[in-house]
Amino acid sequence: MSTVTLELEEDLVALLRQLNQPIRASARELILLELYRRGIISSGKAAELLDMPRFDFIRFAAHLGIPYFDLTEDEWQSERARSDRL
Repeated sequence: MSTVTLELEEDLVALLRQLNQPIRASARELILLELYRRGIISSGKAAELLDMPRFDFIRFAAHLGIPYFDLTEDEWQSERARSDRL
């Protein structure tokens, strides 16, 4: 495991403390959620790194407004039309 030291403004530290968990854990969780939101890591990888089942991670991320499916309107219509044919 690598160690990285970050200097954080007191305002940010105060906000992270409001999450009621150690700042290190909060920062790690937020980084992984953002990497997942950007599509850099999969839900499975994020779940693994957060030590939780994948489905629990998907529900957790969805609760925070990060969708599991990230389709454009055209992609959604295409998928819907395909499922209607089945």
